[in-house]
Amino acid sequence: MSLVEEATAIAPGLIELRRELHQVPEVGLELPKTQALVLDALAGLPLEVTTGKELTSVVGVLRGGQPGPTVLLRGDMDALPVVEETGLAYAAENGNMHACGHDLHTTGLVGAAQLLSAHRDELNGNVIFMFQPGEEGLGGAGYMLREGLLSATGDKPIAAFALHVWSQAAKGTFQLRPGTIMASSNQLHITVHGKGGHGSSPDRTIDPVPVVAELVLALQTYATRRVNVFDPVVITVTQLEAGVAINVIPNTARLGATVRTLSDAMLEQLTRELPALAERIAAAHGCTVDARLDPQYPVTVNDAGRTAETADLLTGLFGAERVQQLDNPLMGAEDFSMVLREVPGTFVMVGARPDDVSEEEAPSNHSSLVRFDDAVLADQAAALAQLAAKHLLKA
Repeated sequence: MSLVEEATAIAPGLIELRRELHQVPEVGLELPKTQALVLDALAGLPLEVTTGKELTSVVGVLRGGQPGPTVLLRGDMDALPVVEETGLAYAAENGNMHACGHDLHTTGLVGAAQLLSAHRDELNGNVIFMFQPGEEGLGGAGYMLREGLLSATGDKPIAAFALHVWSQAAKGTFQLRPGTIMASSNQLHITVHGKGGHGSSPDRTIDPVPVVAELVLALQTYATRRVNVFDPVVITVTQLEAGVAINVIPNTARLGATVRTLSDAMLEQLTRELPALAERIAAAHGCTVDARLDPQYPVTVNDAGRTAETADLLTGLFGAERVQQLDNPLMGAEDFSMVLREVPGTFVMVGARPDDVSEEEAPSNHSSLVRFDDAVLADQAAALAQLAAKHLLKA
């Protein structure tokens, strides 16, 4: 079975669906308009379709002509609270934006469902189509796992696959690597407690503001002096809050930071040491502190065997020049990592930079200016469908 030509044939419909989704971006776990469009797109296919209880997820199950194992394919559906500035004819106007390309992921998975449904009788086994809200920071994958995603067919999947578009990579390239491909994402929260007072008399207060300022620098020093350079971390302070009136020293000051790691061992170290660092610096200034590192998404780890199979399959479908191995992991994070902790599988990056945008000038994912070329939709659908079919075709 070669599905590339069949995917090309359905590409116009996929592009139309993607642009519909792009115009109604929704944020978080509740995506009613998006869910409705997905359900309409799946209507008429021989799928067992269920929806989530705690979130507006959609799970479709395709049962092959003969019994066999189960393979899971995933597409995330949520957008970001970003005001779109692309100028596209189908740009969103509701204050949200599909700035990470999840509209392409959703549509590519619909395409895979259409392709595999047409070959249902040729399959020995089942496919779970996972349409997921809440990837952008809310852990929608975790909700779906708790609601029984992996038992949707009665058998735990033997493999799981997901594709993610990348605005800065050449259109139609597939990038992957075995082992760690994306970092863990974690949130550092530090609140320093002092004693406020008049801004003219700092000696009569215990000022928490310079303590927070010192912590910003201390965290950067920590990352370069307490961390093994071969197991790197990123600590980026993104929030600083202190005071309301300019002549008042506040009682408290706080910072928030995103913390990325490439191993569980390093995350364990940071969980112990970053709160302790904050406590000691605060104590040196006579302050107390509340500090915690909250894990968000674990490290995304590709199974070596599944990744080798995926690279070979993509090379056969699209040619060796379009399949690249990433030299290093990416410091972004993904909640598909939660699925890959349960099921051996592979997470693949797909280049979707439009031809009229240079690599140097391409806005990144999450930018209000980012554009993705939806000409890649047919390749996404074919790749996902072929990855499932590889494990389910009759001998």
